[in-house]
Amino acid sequence: MHKEEHEVAVLGAPHSTILPRSTMINIQSETSVPDHIVWSLFNTIFLNWCCLGFIAFAYSVKSRDRKMVGDVTGAQAYASTAKCLNITALIVGILMTIGFILLLVFGSVAIYHVMLQIVQEKQRY
Repeated sequence: MHKEEHEVAVLGAPHSTILPRSTMINIQSETSVPDHIVWSLFNTIFLNWCCLGFIAFAYSVKSRDRKMVGDVTGAQAYASTAKCLNITALIVGILMTIGFILLLVFGSVAIYHVMLQIVQEKQRY
């Protein structure tokens, strides 16, 4: 045996210079786009001053429809509009509710004072 044949026998077959092929699989993750439909429904039922809750609900439904079709960009645009409308509806609803309660309280106090004056004037005669 020659020296070269001995090395081949000891080391085994020569290694290939070809690199193993690799396969790349791109898995698209499910992009979660919140459609804010529950929040819109809450604003529609409870805080529907100026119909902002109903408009937000309509945009939430459009966002859900776009998401079902696979249009993530359209779904995000409608969801963003629904979110802005929900925030506005919530703020306006809270302010209007507080204003209504204050008007009711101060109006009741004013009516009480007017009625008290009327009763006192009738007692004088």
